[in-house]
Amino acid sequence: MRITRVLSALAITLTAACASVPTGGAGSGRYDVLITNARIVDGTGNPWYRGSVATIGDRIAYVGPSVPGLTARRIIDAGGQVVAPGFIDMLGHSEYTILRGPHAVSKITQGITSEVTGEVSSAWPQLALGEQPNPKYPWRSLGEYFGYLEKNGTAINLGTYVGTSSVREAVMGEVTRHPTGDEMKQMGALIDSAMRDGAFGVGTGLIYLPSTFFSTEELIALTKYATPYRGGYATHMRSEGAGLLDAVRETIRIAAEAGTWAEIRHIKSRSLEQMTQAVALIDSARRAGIDITADQYPYIASGTGLAAMLNTWVQEGGQDSLVMRLRDPAVRSRLKAELGADSAQGIRTAARTMINEVASDSLKLYQGKFLTEVGKMRGQDAYDAAFDLLIGDRGRTSAIYFSFNEDALRYAMKQPWVSVGQDAGAVSPDSTGKWRERGHPRGFGTFPRILGRYVRQDSVISLEFAIRKMTSLAAQRVGISDRGLLKPGMYADITVFDPTTIIDRATFEEPSQLATGVSYVFVNGVPVVDNGQVTAALPGRALRGPGYKPAH
Repeated sequence: MRITRVLSALAITLTAACASVPTGGAGSGRYDVLITNARIVDGTGNPWYRGSVATIGDRIAYVGPSVPGLTARRIIDAGGQVVAPGFIDMLGHSEYTILRGPHAVSKITQGITSEVTGEVSSAWPQLALGEQPNPKYPWRSLGEYFGYLEKNGTAINLGTYVGTSSVREAVMGEVTRHPTGDEMKQMGALIDSAMRDGAFGVGTGLIYLPSTFFSTEELIALTKYATPYRGGYATHMRSEGAGLLDAVRETIRIAAEAGTWAEIRHIKSRSLEQMTQAVALIDSARRAGIDITADQYPYIASGTGLAAMLNTWVQEGGQDSLVMRLRDPAVRSRLKAELGADSAQGIRTAARTMINEVASDSLKLYQGKFLTEVGKMRGQDAYDAAFDLLIGDRGRTSAIYFSFNEDALRYAMKQPWVSVGQDAGAVSPDSTGKWRERGHPRGFGTFPRILGRYVRQDSVISLEFAIRKMTSLAAQRVGISDRGLLKPGMYADITVFDPTTIIDRATFEEPSQLATGVSYVFVNGVPVVDNGQVTAALPGRALRGPGYKPAH
């Protein structure tokens, strides 16, 4: 696939990587790149100031006043735009998508230079113990995956947690029972191996099979394998609805008893009152010395599989078992009673659940429709329509859930321990310039939306506070010590954007629309966005946690 052809179809001009740092005049200057006339927001949270940023190779070499005599092979006049550290996405799903689309166009056009993935599953282990690797995914360790990633090239840096679903499936398959002592040791050995290879910690999604079957005590025991490597526990908690506070308490307990830190994925709530209580719990834990933080995306709708609205008992055994059960009238009757009870509390409401993407061509007419609309179109009860869509689509249907509260979102955004994670993998257009059919707008707009809507338009948080969330706070959380700040000696991950125009354009109706306002993005000193144009460069690297052991 020729990336030039792909992006020209989107009216994005590609700049050849070899021309990204041109030489000018006779001889080269002291620096490779010098960005002048900049409004520097350095990632610390300190007030912005006028100055310059310069790089040599893959490192930042100068940050400070625009003093006379600074020269470089390439000089960029920022024209008063903001120059900030490259943004760090604390929740991505790019471990496989970036192999298929290494230019990560949906990420770099937001100013993202690094991603942390591994929420539910992870790139390794990707097979059962003793199983031979698929030639398509040939790595046998997390270290080999990182090597494969760097050999093939990527536009952004990528680090990962080791997912509890991955280690469980490697050892136990999809069984629903609790693990034996020997199986716990086998899973622990896999976590230990991943931590030595540079994983940031243990990641889990407790509403998803099979991780949902882990007890709190088992999660504590598994997380303890990450603790000696300064790894933490990152969780999509068991509940984001009525059980939110209990889920926060479980997370606090796991961090405390495992002796490490915890990160709550995409914190959100259905009411301001409930979010206020959750924040109070976290603040209380922090005062008690428990290191717990969170990340969020700036949307009141979440996105995942349509099957996720169903209780765990009907999902056990995978998609084939789900489809078989949904054909049973008794099962459907029980599910409708459960869903009706939740709907009365504002949870899993058909009128606020939108069909997002289906795999079956015959069902695509329902994309973008709420379940109540689908029911009317089919002459069915809305939940019966959902069950039949899952049957016809073999359980592959995705949905958008408009379940959360804007005031709660803003309250969480104001907390100093909440970073930013968009909960979406990197995507790039195909050979015809076409994006995948549908997704969630967070995948194209999260970071510009915060800067455009919540900083510039609504003044919910300050520019400096927002940039700190997107950079140094994220790096500090996972133990990346050489990124996240504009500071000499740090890797040259740099984002330049216009604070007066940056904004998201992606919507729930048209989610695959690039954000605007980002002018330059440097990854390890190499431009991947150059004067608003996506380049062909793939300078990204693997990000390894503080417990990384180069040889073991």
